[in-house]
Amino acid sequence: MTLTDAERFARLRLARTDQIGPVTFRQLLDRFGSGERALDALPDLIRRGGGHGHAAPPVEWIEAEMEAGERAGARLIVLGDADYPEMLAAVDPPPPLLWTLGDAGLMARPCIAVVGARIASAGGQRIARGLSQQLGEAGHVVVSGLARGIDGAAHTGALPTGTIAVLGGGVDDVYPPDNADLYARIAEQGCILSESPMGAKAQARDFPRRNRIISGLSRGVVVVEAELRSGSLITARLAAEQGRDVFAVPGSPLDPRSRGPNELLRQGAILCEGLEDVERAFSTLRTLREPAPDNPFHGAPDDIDAVVIEQVAALLSPTPTPRDELARALGMPIGTVAAALLELNLAGRADLLPGGLAAARSP
Repeated sequence: MTLTDAERFARLRLARTDQIGPVTFRQLLDRFGSGERALDALPDLIRRGGGHGHAAPPVEWIEAEMEAGERAGARLIVLGDADYPEMLAAVDPPPPLLWTLGDAGLMARPCIAVVGARIASAGGQRIARGLSQQLGEAGHVVVSGLARGIDGAAHTGALPTGTIAVLGGGVDDVYPPDNADLYARIAEQGCILSESPMGAKAQARDFPRRNRIISGLSRGVVVVEAELRSGSLITARLAAEQGRDVFAVPGSPLDPRSRGPNELLRQGAILCEGLEDVERAFSTLRTLREPAPDNPFHGAPDDIDAVVIEQVAALLSPTPTPRDELARALGMPIGTVAAALLELNLAGRADLLPGGLAAARSP
């Protein structure tokens, strides 16, 4: 399906709406078939779920974001576009949209992430740079987060062959500032990528989302150096949840930066001492592209009775519960329960989570 300009605009506006995260965005598309129809339905959905307040942001705000992207030379790719990266589309749920600077076609090539400590040793940076160069020469695109240390070394090693930098802020937010020269080189020779709005400055809450894109784009994630409480280990955990392979470069037990990779090895990560270890794992790698999940809204009525919505709400707790378990408990079709949960979510009364889970939202 080729999306019209109006539909792409609607999907951007939907993604920028309060209460709508990636799970809700995907479910709205599943239920209504388009961003335009979902936007039209939002006020009634929020009202029926017991919520109040505005729905989508003003059109002028979205126009301003589009204009900022055009001024920066950035390109918007929304979920449903033909060139939305296939690996990322298989993630549950995929990011609703991506802003890109540079060669967006790199996302269609086989990608592998190389991540690690910001305060990295000289030896760790040499390993990351050399491994990334080898991966690039073998046909892989190296993905990382443009942070200091291992990330910067990985991008540098892969620049001649192709590298993707995923940012926490907007694609026009050069962070950290001391990587400004590397940022400029990647924008010219590789690809800068973010799901944050144009002009957004990176904040702590943005980096888990960034890490999820790094792992989602990649067939595997290599961790070179990382302490135990490290964002790189979050990326490794997300990769495992997404069905990707996790590789770890072993290090000295005397160096705290080796504790993360060494712990990953204890948990079953693949030992990585060079390109051969990655190629050996990929030679037997299963197909990562999963079938699209069934639309949970098949058979759902257009209007959900308020009594049904409250019955579903009464069964929710802070502990995530599978949607089909709620349906069994109520003796209702899954489509009806899914629609009720969507309306409760938009009203701010429930959280929708990956894997068909839902939980009561804390006051």
